[in-house]
Order: sequence, then C-alpha cells, then structure tokens
Amino acid sequence: MSTLKRTDFRFFHRMRVRWAEVDMQKIVFNAHYLMYFDTAISDYWRALCLPYQDTMDALQGDLYVVKATVEFHASARVDDQIEVAMKCSRIGSSSMTFTGAIFRGDEHLITGEIVYVFADPVTQKSRPVPQALRDIMLGYEAGEAMSTVKVGPWSTLGPDAQRIRTEVFVQEQRIPKELEWDAADATAVHAVAYNRLGVPVATGRYLDKGDGTVKVGRMAVNRVLRGGSLGRDVLHALMHAAREHGATEVVLYAQRSAQGFYTRLGFECRGEPFVEAGIDHVEMVKSL
Repeated sequence: MSTLKRTDFRFFHRMRVRWAEVDMQKIVFNAHYLMYFDTAISDYWRALCLPYQDTMDALQGDLYVVKATVEFHASARVDDQIEVAMKCSRIGSSSMTFTGAIFRGDEHLITGEIVYVFADPVTQKSRPVPQALRDIMLGYEAGEAMSTVKVGPWSTLGPDAQRIRTEVFVQEQRIPKELEWDAADATAVHAVAYNRLGVPVATGRYLDKGDGTVKVGRMAVNRVLRGGSLGRDVLHALMHAAREHGATEVVLYAQRSAQGFYTRLGFECRGEPFVEAGIDHVEMVKSL
C-alpha cells in the first residue's frame, strides 16, 4: 500500500495511546491497530448519522468482516495523540472496502484495509448492498451533508419529536411521562433533524416568552449519535428561526451534564443550579 496523506480522508477519529496498549518494546502492540480501526469505523457510522444496529435492522442485513490487513510504517508510543482516518474506498455488489490510516500529526504511521460483506444476519449469506446505504456512503465521501433539520409546528413535527423525546427522556432518563408532555408543545416552534434514511435523530423546541426572549428546551439526540453535530445543528436552527421572528435573547435550562456543550456554543450561566425532574440543571443565556 502506498503512503497516504491526511487530505485523502474526510473522517478522523482522535484518540490517545494508553499504557495498556503498548508491549515490552514500549510501542503499540500490533494487534491493537486493528482495534483502533474498528473503533474508528464505529464512529464513522455516527458521522453518517446512522445508529448502526437500528440501521442494519431496517435494511435487513449486517456487515461481516471477510478480510483485514495492516501495514506498518512507524510505531505509535504511549501517550501519543493519534488520529485514525477512515474512508469507504470501494462498494461492490455485496461488499465494501474501508481504507484506514493512522496519523501522528502529519506522519503516516499505519495503513489498514478492512473488507466487509453485507449479508443476511440469520443465514450469513451475502446480499446486495442496499442502494440507500450505497448512496449515503458515497455521498459522505463526496462531502455531502448527512442530515437535514426541519423547523415547524407540533402538528407537522410532533410524531417525530415525540419519538425521540420518549426514547431519551422517558425511557433513558426515566422522567415521568406526565412531566415530559405539556400543553406548550402546541404553541412551541419545533426542530427535528433527520438522517438520510428519513429517520428522526434529534429534536428541540422554543417557546416565545415575550420581550424578545425565547426559551429553548426539550433538546434531545439519539443516544448512539451523541458527540457529533446534531445537537448543535438543531440548536442553530431554533436560534435562526427565533431571530427571524425578532427574538434578541435565548434562555434555556441545561442539564449539568450538557453544560459544556452549551458553553462551547456561546451560552453563559445565570443564577444558581437547581433541580428539575430529579436532574441537576443550570440556567444559561445567549444574545441573538
């Protein structure tokens, strides 16, 4: 395999080499590089906005590794910050090939290639790669967006917003249903993000509080897809819609676990922390 450059890839997964991953030569034990590539591929699916298991169930198939190769150019050492780059380099009738490269800065350390076959999960016999999946992967590698955000009323977006909020707030965080659903949904402006299979994957809403202030709430992202850009995209869509309607300030009650997310987007804390629905929150505000 030839030497690869960072510009050959769109997707990168950053990680740091841990002590448990080096051998007696104080370099990464060779088998761990396959684990690095496999970890990066899991994150690649998140970049496609596709929750892996749900997606495979919907497509009535699964991916099975039939070949994996690693070529060593230089070694990574403990505490190195490395980036694992991945791309889908080929899609055949029933197979797909991922090419990977591990970089330390601009230095190309490792090359990898993993070949998967799309197959029936019961019989494990190969099936054609679904056209929808093929289009998504080729689109990603071509630089296309993997999600769209729709903004509108509950009458239009309610069923999809409700699906996400039920999964996140009621099932995952165990918030009582009677606290999650309120009459404000009917008058709120909602945003829902969809992946390219048309599946809702994130949502949020805002309420007009008057005097140029809106309150954003019910922000929820599919558990598997958190850490990407979906929450940011939904929030930006809500703030843009609020600004278009004359709002000058947005306020929200952030769960303390999400405080860093909102801080990175320019929100500032106001007042003391408080408990709502049994969860620690803090009020945060930003000018529009």
